[in-house]
Amino acid sequence: MEKSLDPALIEQLKKLQQKYAVMGQDLSSYLDGLLHADYLTYWDYIHLDTLLSLQNPKTQFADEKVFIIYHQITELYFNLILWEIEQISAKEPADEKFFTIRMDRIIRYFQLLENSFAVMVDGMEKEQFLKFRMSLLPSSGFQSAQYRLIEICSTDIINLVHVDFRESMQEYSDIEQQIEHLYWRSGATELASGKKTLTLQQFEKKYLTLFTETGMKYRTCNLRKIYQQNFPSSKAVLDRLREFDQLANVLWPLAHMRSAGRYLHRDPEDIKATGGTNWQKYLPPRFQLIMFFPELWSEQEKQEWGKAAVIKALHT
Repeated sequence: MEKSLDPALIEQLKKLQQKYAVMGQDLSSYLDGLLHADYLTYWDYIHLDTLLSLQNPKTQFADEKVFIIYHQITELYFNLILWEIEQISAKEPADEKFFTIRMDRIIRYFQLLENSFAVMVDGMEKEQFLKFRMSLLPSSGFQSAQYRLIEICSTDIINLVHVDFRESMQEYSDIEQQIEHLYWRSGATELASGKKTLTLQQFEKKYLTLFTETGMKYRTCNLRKIYQQNFPSSKAVLDRLREFDQLANVLWPLAHMRSAGRYLHRDPEDIKATGGTNWQKYLPPRFQLIMFFPELWSEQEKQEWGKAAVIKALHT
C-alpha cells in the first residue's frame, strides 16, 4: 500500500507551482531537471579546485605561498566588509538594530584582520621574503582597491584628504577636487624626488575612476552620513563606530607597520617596500590622522591619535 504524500509537501508543491506560473514557467519541467541533477558537493559549491589554483608564486621560495594566500584572505575579508556596508547603505528605512548588527560584523572582520598579521610577522622566514619580494616589483599591498573603497564608503571624502590640505579643502564640495588630495596618494612617492612611483601610477590608472564614482554614490549614504541622519545620539551606534574607527585607522595600519618593520627595517638604513612606498611616513596613524568619524573624538584623543595603541604594542 502506497504511503500518502505529506500534506505539508503538497502545500509546498502548490506554492512552487504558483511561483513558476507567475513567470510563465511549468513546474513539472523544473522537477524533471531536479530528478536528473547531481547532488551539490562542498567542493563544487565553494569552487575549491579553482580556489586552490589561484596561488601562482613567481619564485621557488616556499614562503612566497604564505605571502600570497595571506593577502588573498585579506582581500576576501575586505569584500565581506564592503558587503556589510552596502547592506547598511541600501536599508530603507534606516534601522538601528540592523545597523548595529552589521557594524558588529564589520568590527569582527577587522579584529580578525588585525590579529591575523602574525601570519605575516612570524609566519615567514625573513631571508626568504627579502629575496622573493624583489620578483614582485612594482606591485604592493598599497594597491588594495577594496581597502580604499572601505574608506570611501565609511566617511565623507574630506576626512580622507591629506592632513596638510584638509582644512583648506573644506570649502570645496567637489569630490573630484578632494580626491586629488587623498592622503594615500602621497604614500607611494619616490623618497628622494617625491615623484609618483610606478606603483601609484598603475593604481590610479586602474581604479581612480572607480574611486570617484564610488565617492559620488556614497556621498549621501556613507556610514557617517547614515548615523548622523538617523542615530546621532545612539550610544550603541556611537560605541561601534568608535571601535571601527580605531580598528580601521589605528590598529590595522599599526599591524601592517609592525610587519613592514619586521621585514623592511635594517640598520643603519631602511629597506624600501616592494612598490617603493614611503611606508615609514605613510603607515603611522599619527602622521595621517585619518578618522572616519572625527566628531566622535575629543581634541585630546585627536592629538594623541594612535599613541595608546603604539605604547601597548611596544609592551606586548
